[in-house]
Amino acid sequence: MTRLEKKISELDKTRIPVHVAMIMDGNGRWAKSHGFVRSDGHAEGVSTVHRVTKLSSDLGIKYLTLYAFSTENWHRPKEEVDTLMYLIGWAIERELPELLANNVKINLIGDIERIPEDARQRLFYARNATAHCTGLQLNMCLSYSSRWEITEAVRKIASQAALGKLNPEDISEETISDNLTTAGIPDPDLLIRTGGEYRISNYLLWQIAYSELYFTPALWPDFSDEDYLDAILDFQHRERRFGMTSDQVQNNI
Repeated sequence: MTRLEKKISELDKTRIPVHVAMIMDGNGRWAKSHGFVRSDGHAEGVSTVHRVTKLSSDLGIKYLTLYAFSTENWHRPKEEVDTLMYLIGWAIERELPELLANNVKINLIGDIERIPEDARQRLFYARNATAHCTGLQLNMCLSYSSRWEITEAVRKIASQAALGKLNPEDISEETISDNLTTAGIPDPDLLIRTGGEYRISNYLLWQIAYSELYFTPALWPDFSDEDYLDAILDFQHRERRFGMTSDQVQNNI
């Protein structure tokens, strides 16, 4: 039995997280440590996305949400942004046959209209081509930030109230959730950040209110299947109380 097979055998199949979110950090540092340019790190990171998506599907995880490009990333050097946009379009096109074979559904989250035309059309094509799939839903956060998302939700709610379609006193947590870009998607059970940083970086701030957080020093291109399984095993050893006491959780109160 390989080390990977051993870790898989240790998993509690009844406690596989339904929704895993990831902050894919460390591409640039990985490239620098290997004497490469930053774009080489992003290209190498595409392989990790492939592996993580496949393992998520194999494990029966229902939703995988990846922070692929933030609103703040638009401030990076133009050459790096252009490379990232090219890689995003190229990668989704390359991966599409296998995504279809594995019944993976693509969902796009963020201010997608800001994505350059070529990459945007490839993304739309992949989303439409996988719309019928019923396995893992791969949510790609592109041109996304949580503050942008919440601001957009507030605008929608305010517009409904101004038109008399919504009474301000009736606004609830569900109202806000229903107006986010993740409407209809359960909140993440587990958030993983690679790269050794201990920040959330404006990612899914509303949705991760009760998510379990896992930080690893592994740079994204080095994040292995074993690293992923370590995160899930760690998650399975945590007690999720959601504000209750341990006794209440254990007695299903």
